[in-house]
Amino acid sequence: MAETKNIALLIDADNSPAKSIQKIFSELARHGKVNIRRAYGNWTSSYLKGWEAVLQDHAIQPIQQYDLTKGKNATDIAMAIDAMDILYTKQVDTFCIVTSDCDFTPLTTRILSDGKSVIGFGERKTPSVFVNACSTFLFLDEDDEEETKSIKKIKKKELRGDTKLMNLLRDAIVGTENDDGWARLSKVGAHISNHASFDPRNYGYTRLSDLIDAIGLFDLKRDVGMHFEVRDSRKKHTSCEG
Repeated sequence: MAETKNIALLIDADNSPAKSIQKIFSELARHGKVNIRRAYGNWTSSYLKGWEAVLQDHAIQPIQQYDLTKGKNATDIAMAIDAMDILYTKQVDTFCIVTSDCDFTPLTTRILSDGKSVIGFGERKTPSVFVNACSTFLFLDEDDEEETKSIKKIKKKELRGDTKLMNLLRDAIVGTENDDGWARLSKVGAHISNHASFDPRNYGYTRLSDLIDAIGLFDLKRDVGMHFEVRDSRKKHTSCEG
């Protein structure tokens, strides 16, 4: 039986929507047990009123940070200090950082360098430098019903036109394919996770197989063990010409 992983949840309440907390905990339940739960912000501000009930319902410890200097965010510094303290003094396997602020990128890379994983959550406005630094990153905007509908209406043409996505998938297939050009989908997913904070849910699809099928530029099949295998459709044409 696999050992349960310990998770430290650190929330930048100044830059995160309180309504998304259930989505966050549902995702973290798949990864382990959330032992440390802290949310940082100026709790005297009316801006954070929406967090009050959330903190109580989920046993999240509020960490007070006054806005000592206009334009400077003391929350970032407090979170970074606490994260390093946890890294050195607690038995934690995974850090979850909830923010839409790229200032946490150096902290993330530092945590990763110690062999820990970092799960990030933020709104779609989150700068890509922080998104890409995380082991896994999920957008929170999809809690909004209209946003969810919009994401799921991503057209095949738009997916194909996403150069970064296409290169990521093709490179992963090439890196894991057999001599016949077919690659086990689970290995493709593992390959991607080593190079990018990719998640098919950010494109409106629950599973990687659903996303690949929607793109329409890859062949998808099940092997004799009913495991998914994938191949770049261009490989098929190349082999036929030979």
